[in-house]
Amino acid sequence: MKRAIWILWPSFVVGGIGEVVFFTVFDPRELYLFGEPASLSRLAVYSIGFFLCWAFAASSSAFTCFLQRGAEEVNRCPLPSPQRPPGCPKREEPNACG
Repeated sequence: MKRAIWILWPSFVVGGIGEVVFFTVFDPRELYLFGEPASLSRLAVYSIGFFLCWAFAASSSAFTCFLQRGAEEVNRCPLPSPQRPPGCPKREEPNACG
């Protein structure tokens, strides 16, 4: 839950700022999709734009959280000692499960 808050709250703020900056420069009525004018209402374009900005910012925040993992967290064995397969180098280490 803590990581979800770390990802979604800053990306919400950045998504709002990104939408304000984008739609300050571009009018929703002048946007074209695949060579055709967008036939959506302004509110729909603003909503879609916000959620796209939020999604891009959330993916960036999620990638940052993914890269923050330490070596111990990445290399930790998810199985308890008795359940590790034969030949596993951490089979004899009871605390390797973390």
